[in-house]
Amino acid sequence: MTADDRKAVLATAMDWKQIHHTGRDCSHLVHDIYEEAGFPYRYADSEDLYTGAQGFQRISRPQAGDVIVWHGHAGIVIHPARHTFFSFLSSSGPGIDNYRSRYWRGRGEARFYRYIKAETCPGCTLARRNDY
Repeated sequence: MTADDRKAVLATAMDWKQIHHTGRDCSHLVHDIYEEAGFPYRYADSEDLYTGAQGFQRISRPQAGDVIVWHGHAGIVIHPARHTFFSFLSSSGPGIDNYRSRYWRGRGEARFYRYIKAETCPGCTLARRNDY
């Protein structure tokens, strides 16, 4: 993804923060944001995203707009240096939180994935089940 692509994903996410509350879960939120930003992929729940979904490559150093996933939860990285991400956080709707907080670390290992527009992605490794 280019810098402009990342900005499109983040802008869409911030729009969702203010005007959308669909009552759907986190993986639907991530899917809907990517689709609305112009980056469609076949819907995958958080467990499928965690193990590696088609259209994404696992990465070790996230950038803004990448997907962060735990077993049972997904979001979009907002500011990696500040360790922030956007997702459904409570029944009040979408919001931003620190993925290195005690709560999120307690959920287990987070994995990061990058949406792939083309077949090549410098610095990426293809996401496959049981990798890492």
